[in-house]
Amino acid sequence: MEERNKKTFVGGAALLGVAGLLSKILGACFRIPLANIIGDDGMGYYQTAYPIYIALLTIATTGIPTAISRMVAERRARGKYRESFRIYRYSLLLMACIGLFTGLVMFLFAHQICNYISEPNAVWCMYSLAPALVVCPVISSIRGYFQGQQNMVPTAVSQVVEQIFRVSTGFVLAMVFLKKGLEYAAAGATSGASIGGGLALLYTAIAFWRKKPALMAEFEPDTGEPKLPAGKIFRELLSIAVPITLGALIMPIINTMDTVVVKTRLISIGYDQVTARSLFGQLSGMASPIINMPDAVTAAVCMSLVPVIADAKLRGDTDFVKQNTQLSVRYASLVGMPCAVGIFALAQPIMLLLYPLQKEAAINAASCLAAYAPGIALLAIHQALSGVLQGIGKQSIPVRNLFIGAVVKLIATYILCGIPSINVTGAAYGTVITYTISALLNYLSAKKYTGVKLDFMLCIVKPLFASVVTGACAWGVHKLLMPAIGNGLATLVSIGVAVIIYVAVVFLTKTITAEELKGIKKLEKLVKILDKVIPGGKI
Repeated sequence: MEERNKKTFVGGAALLGVAGLLSKILGACFRIPLANIIGDDGMGYYQTAYPIYIALLTIATTGIPTAISRMVAERRARGKYRESFRIYRYSLLLMACIGLFTGLVMFLFAHQICNYISEPNAVWCMYSLAPALVVCPVISSIRGYFQGQQNMVPTAVSQVVEQIFRVSTGFVLAMVFLKKGLEYAAAGATSGASIGGGLALLYTAIAFWRKKPALMAEFEPDTGEPKLPAGKIFRELLSIAVPITLGALIMPIINTMDTVVVKTRLISIGYDQVTARSLFGQLSGMASPIINMPDAVTAAVCMSLVPVIADAKLRGDTDFVKQNTQLSVRYASLVGMPCAVGIFALAQPIMLLLYPLQKEAAINAASCLAAYAPGIALLAIHQALSGVLQGIGKQSIPVRNLFIGAVVKLIATYILCGIPSINVTGAAYGTVITYTISALLNYLSAKKYTGVKLDFMLCIVKPLFASVVTGACAWGVHKLLMPAIGNGLATLVSIGVAVIIYVAVVFLTKTITAEELKGIKKLEKLVKILDKVIPGGKI
């Protein structure tokens, strides 16, 4: 059982990470051509409705899938397969009700919301997003049930299906409706979320019905014992889900407050309104989205970890809980640290690659990107340890720790943005401070409740060493090639070279071993290749 769980955590995290990263890339690629088609005005309608949709979706779907996966994993660890299925059915009913409620709120109050924010023509975008709010919570409940069985395939595939059809249908419909007006073109773009969500629901429903006979065959004999009341199931679900949802809302709220704090402080040190808005745009519109890309991979560690930890805790396997706690931090470091160092080393080349038509703004935003970079690794560790704490039933603790870090961020941002030599970069430093505090507090909490003693050499020092070596090589390759082939191609080549060097250094330093990779079927070929390439033939 122990070996199976370890493989599932690593393999599931890898699968979800790839799916999440692909979804992020598809979403980023969608925005660029869409902006070229519908322009600033059309994107104004799009951006008016979409953040409201995301806020409602976050409230509806963030915490409950994790709650379902933990509760299902706990019941299955006890051999209560029948009860785990009842939890799924009640959670499906709850999520269907939540989805219907949020969808109706979006649809029925679309006019009032758009009039209140002085964008009445964005109402068609609101209408087109309402169905997505109905179907996405249902999808998340099915995903949570599969995750509780430590089966991450339906979640990963449905994420990719949803994003592919969201992007493709949204793009096509934006072009189709463009002749009717920008507000209709924007609505066509946003309707992709509903279409993609509907097709993802169809896939997850088919996946469930195909698996259902095998799931029901696991049911233990019905002894006639009283069933767990529905009210208790709902209360347990919400007791886990609500703190996680609140935690997910902390940073969006803080970032919204940043809008006021940063601009106010910039104006207080002599910048005019237009320049302050431009600097904030470089921070939030150009640098911040790049930092959020690796989050899709690191968040997968947390998602995969919760049911594994919950299962081990119920079996009383404290050694396995400690082992996976350490493993989660190591894997978070292995993903987060090279991203952080690489982005820091190539901040300006990356910005120029992505924003070639806004060269001056890209160069200015590079300092924000470099300042943000360490936060990637720290957020990854925070998320990994959050998964551990959620798995052992301490889901309120990561929320508290993140809140403490967020409060310090506001204070740090206020002070640093008021220093002329730092200005808008102070907000990026504030974010790094947030994740430093929350990651440290999460580690202390995990140590307290699991007894884990982190191997800092294996989990932190070795990944950091490999990342620094890789970052230095990437920087050197870019400097060498840029005069000959230009920034864009030089940046892409240096990133490709960096990936190869990083993999080699990780295995040379035995930060990852061949035995660990053999737990992931798709990576067994990599083991064979590296055995031939690495001197000595052993990794």
